[in-house]
Amino acid sequence: MNNNHPADSDFEDLYENAPCGYLSVRPDGRIDRANRTLADWMGYPPDDLPGMRLSDLLNNAGRIFLETHVAPLLRMQGFFDEFALDLLTKTGARLPAIANARERRTDTDALLFTRLTIMRAADRRRYERGLIDARKESDELKTALEERLQQERANAELREQFIAVLGHDLRNPLASIAAGARLMLKAKTSEDALRLESMMQSSVGRMAKMIESVMDLARGRLGGGITLSKAMTAIEPVLDQVVAELATAHPDRGIETIFEVESPVFCDPARIAQLFSNLLGNAISHGAPDRPVRVEASAKAELFELSVANAGAAISEDARKRLFQPFYRGEAHGPSQGLGLGLYIAAEIAKAHGGTIEVDSSKTETRFMFRMPLEGDGSLRPSPSTRVRGHAG
Repeated sequence: MNNNHPADSDFEDLYENAPCGYLSVRPDGRIDRANRTLADWMGYPPDDLPGMRLSDLLNNAGRIFLETHVAPLLRMQGFFDEFALDLLTKTGARLPAIANARERRTDTDALLFTRLTIMRAADRRRYERGLIDARKESDELKTALEERLQQERANAELREQFIAVLGHDLRNPLASIAAGARLMLKAKTSEDALRLESMMQSSVGRMAKMIESVMDLARGRLGGGITLSKAMTAIEPVLDQVVAELATAHPDRGIETIFEVESPVFCDPARIAQLFSNLLGNAISHGAPDRPVRVEASAKAELFELSVANAGAAISEDARKRLFQPFYRGEAHGPSQGLGLGLYIAAEIAKAHGGTIEVDSSKTETRFMFRMPLEGDGSLRPSPSTRVRGHAG
């Protein structure tokens, strides 16, 4: 006589062939029972799953998530709904799933088993990942557009400044040349002609320097940066030449130097001279006129260092933020005829050499420090000798 009730048979069929997977896990983490649907999805015979650990069906990330997230929440609240889980089939393939878990406990709160409902979620998880990727791409595009807009605004401001340079700064020496040419036609003596020619040559040199600065600006902003022609260079004569030029141009100012670089330095000597000239000229323009400008250069600890320091008022925090921006001109002592590109170009030259320029300013001293790594044959060493030279009118 068959004592099985038809309802029991229907329930068993519903459990085994449900459209989702069922798992019952004992307190020791081993599977007590799993339905046929889950076994088929996982590629196991139905009788193989009981006795296996649940962690055996998970990859490393899944095991960590089970221990650090699922288990604590189950202990705390007795359930955990709709958490993503990647199961591993018998062949090692990944089976994306969504799971719900419930604990069953005794009246004394002892854990009997944990039931899990497993739903395949390949399409859902793919859709969710697609949404995440789309959002990430959207955020990246937004960031790129904001950066592009900011760059366009900066370029627009730069274009306005560039037009101002052409319309004002270059007009002055050009007007001087034109006036000199007209006066040359009226010159009555050779002395007058020579004086006018000297004035015109000075204006031509000033224009040439302005044009070269604007070209460096264009190379730095629109091209690939300042170009270099590097070679092993005896750097002290280069620095001495710059000091001599500026001492001649400013005979009333003192310039004190301490150089400790006798071994060659791998650099572009013309660009280093330009950088140094910009820093030294800036120190002379902005420093206290009754105090000398102090220059130090050395090669040690695999670094070439060049510092230019002057006494005088400290640079304000606001001005310090703008020092290396194009066309920024601080308050100089006496008339300033530059374009406000000197420190910007110096910073670009430093960058092209793999170096940096830093500024430290206090009530007693403002110091610009250029540092760059030493390159070349590896034989660079600081000189033990120190020379102190002063230039004064």
